[in-house]
Amino acid sequence: MTDTVTGRLRHALTDVFALAYLALCAGLLVWALVVTALDDSGESMAGVVPLLATAPASLVLLALPDHVSMIVLAIAFGALVNATVIGWCARALRGSGRGSR
Repeated sequence: MTDTVTGRLRHALTDVFALAYLALCAGLLVWALVVTALDDSGESMAGVVPLLATAPASLVLLALPDHVSMIVLAIAFGALVNATVIGWCARALRGSGRGSR
């Protein structure tokens, strides 16, 4: 196992639970974008679901300018941060890490 930060991130993000969480977040984001695009009234609240699924990290970037790409960026950032934490926790609970640091 490598001691670099990128190596630790790679190991955390390749955990099965982290990958499942990322897939769930991607599915929620695609669903929200499709529902919002198909809504003619422009009052869809579907974007709230993936935003809450990736909270609290995604809420940090909500101060970005109001545009669809900024919402997608906030959700992607939140999903990656949360998936990293999930991966680290899963590896620590399995005991496959090198110890706590």
